[in-house]
Amino acid sequence: MSSGHSHGGAHGHGHGAGVAGSRRHLAVVLALTVAALLVQLVGALVSGSLALLADTAHAFVDSAGLAIALLAATLALRPATATRTWGYRRAEVLGATAQAAVLLAVGVYVVIEAVRRLAEPPEVASTAVLVFGAVGLAANVAGIVVLARGGRSGNVNMRAALLEVVNDALGSLAVLLAAAVIALTGWQRADAIASLVIAALIVPRTLRLLRETVSVLLESTPPGLDLAAVRAHLLALPHVLEVHDLHASQITSGLPVLSAHVVVEDSCFFDGHAPQVLDQLQACLAEHFPVSIEHSTFQLEIAAHADHELAAHS
Repeated sequence: MSSGHSHGGAHGHGHGAGVAGSRRHLAVVLALTVAALLVQLVGALVSGSLALLADTAHAFVDSAGLAIALLAATLALRPATATRTWGYRRAEVLGATAQAAVLLAVGVYVVIEAVRRLAEPPEVASTAVLVFGAVGLAANVAGIVVLARGGRSGNVNMRAALLEVVNDALGSLAVLLAAAVIALTGWQRADAIASLVIAALIVPRTLRLLRETVSVLLESTPPGLDLAAVRAHLLALPHVLEVHDLHASQITSGLPVLSAHVVVEDSCFFDGHAPQVLDQLQACLAEHFPVSIEHSTFQLEIAAHADHELAAHS
């Protein structure tokens, strides 16, 4: 029996440098978001605007989420150990899941309160909303610029942070539009409608993010990887008779892993073909599929080995 493991030599270094850069960008955006949060909170209390309060709550969740993301990025830099062989790579997924769950709760609350205010609209100080909303929007735009420059790595943690800041910027725009309508027409329900717009920005995208992170935690097959196609390609290789126990998942975003038991001709273990078969298996994964699998493990077996395997293998 022979087994093999393949990974990119520069992966660890590149990932560490990317995470360190992400951490710096997250720290800057966190400071901007906290500052905007404090200003908007004062504005919401002064003006009585639900839309501004919703945007403040969104900024609060942004701050908490960015703090979680920053912690996750810091943990991801810690090296692997004998007890945590992947280090803390999955911390970023846990952080993004927590962000999404809290943000979803905020979205539901805003919808309930906005519906109540549509029936009984309170008086809103539109001038104060305009001033404080503009401050929030300025902070959001600055945060988007910072995260966009540092988000080229594409990891789920940075995308979660950018998603929240972009949504918050759109929410700030809705707040400003509502304040302008109230100032020009006196129609107070514009504030509640703006709140519903903010909720509409929060909930659908949050559900998508939550679905993505839960998929990683459940060790689902990475998006874009067709295991049936993988099996077919592997079976088409010379000397390969059967592929079973084929599993693919993600440790974290951008880090897919795959393992399989591969039955090969008995002669491969006697005439020196086993190493070449292993190279072909790993090359097949690297060349034929849109998802780049840098970590793969294959167990090479003779056909008779199936008689000794546990029933759980399939």
